[in-house]
Amino acid sequence: MLKRIIASFLLGAGALSANDERPNVVIIVADDLGYGDVGCFGAQKCRTPQLDQMAAEGMRLTSFYVAQAVCSASRAALMTGCYSNRVGMAGALNHTSPEGLHADEWLLPEMLKERGYATGAFGKWHLGTRPQFHPMKNGFDEFMGLPYSNDNSKYHPSLADVMPPLPFYDGETISETDPDQSQFTRRITERSVAFIEKHQNEPFFLYVPHVMPHVPIFASEKYAGSTGRGLYADVVSELDDSVGRILAALKRHGVDDRTLVIFFSDNGPFLSYGTHAGSGGKLREGKLTTFEGGVRVPCIARWPGFIPAGQKCDEPVMATDLLPTLTALVSGKTSERKIDGLNILPLLRGEAGARSPHEALFFYAGEELQAVRMGKWKFHFPHSYLTVLSETRSDGKPAGYGTLKPKSITQSGIEGIASRHGYGVGKMEESLFDLDTDPGESKNLAGEQPDVVQKMKELAAGIRRELGDTLTATSGTEVRPAGRAR
Repeated sequence: MLKRIIASFLLGAGALSANDERPNVVIIVADDLGYGDVGCFGAQKCRTPQLDQMAAEGMRLTSFYVAQAVCSASRAALMTGCYSNRVGMAGALNHTSPEGLHADEWLLPEMLKERGYATGAFGKWHLGTRPQFHPMKNGFDEFMGLPYSNDNSKYHPSLADVMPPLPFYDGETISETDPDQSQFTRRITERSVAFIEKHQNEPFFLYVPHVMPHVPIFASEKYAGSTGRGLYADVVSELDDSVGRILAALKRHGVDDRTLVIFFSDNGPFLSYGTHAGSGGKLREGKLTTFEGGVRVPCIARWPGFIPAGQKCDEPVMATDLLPTLTALVSGKTSERKIDGLNILPLLRGEAGARSPHEALFFYAGEELQAVRMGKWKFHFPHSYLTVLSETRSDGKPAGYGTLKPKSITQSGIEGIASRHGYGVGKMEESLFDLDTDPGESKNLAGEQPDVVQKMKELAAGIRRELGDTLTATSGTEVRPAGRAR
């Protein structure tokens, strides 16, 4: 069967034929893991032997991006195949938010479920807290985990007194409040492994959006102190072992060679949290910014016999591409609404000469269009951005903790985020960077490459008309509303 699948792709078919076995799909998403936190992406502090082995058996995607460098927006883009701004989901939701994914959006789990897949999600959802937005109302058969981030709890460094107890769901029921966070990775892993065993004889989609290493960070007893490199490295070590356990379960149940596994992070590291934060490695800045450290994340894809082993793909692609790619792979139903992702199967197959299907990728922070990538070039419009204060802490509190002056959980805007999480605010001038030679975005070449700058501005003008841009007071003509609880 696998030989027939491979042969169909070598013959140029874009999807599996109706008579072929549908591959299982596993997507594992870490929360706030940095580009410099995975060994095969150049990590210095963290050790990730399981992820490194996964990369050796598959492909590293070294220019893989998320649509926005913040939790809900990033996940909305994954689920819908759209820039998060197109579906009204810029930013991050919390327990007060009435919004979520709109019922009319065609989601990744819905597409796979319609093709006969068993679907399970275990970890952090973060795409709406009201009942209509629950994962099991949006394509998943099973769910266990959190509705939003783990700092939306008694552990929030500056807003703990206004936070409700953290709810933990099993199915559609809150089974616990304020659970032991050191057990999150273990529990998510065990439930994921059980899901594989339960559905080994049918096609399944397993979505594992881990809670860690989003602050506050915790490791279980087996891993706490195990690395000798600090708590953050311990937490990443446990996540790495979780990936290994999931891969081992696929092998144990005889489905390894018909399962596509993709691992990536929802955005870059939460740098203001000092030693409790990850590393962007060679990339500039981190979470909540449109610099490379915020939106470029480590990504590994593995499918023995389909994805060539030991491959590296440098082509710019985005998490929005996974929905159309998987739709093509399983001959699924396409969305009736416009999406932004494109099919990247030729890249995953390692086809000679395969290139990114995108002329450009666009990066928003909230509703501001701040940056564009075209080939090796990255262009920034003038914008403000969050940057880490000089203070480095080792106690799980953000830089500037003693002087934080948050107003409320719903306080919006860059100053509001800075006041809650210990950031300063920087100013970016119009800039162009050559990412091949300068991934740290340090040498501005805008004055030397006026034609490139002009081309990128022209490309940005098109997406700005569609999705809007508060930097230029532009209203988008193709922005769809998020769902809103009645």
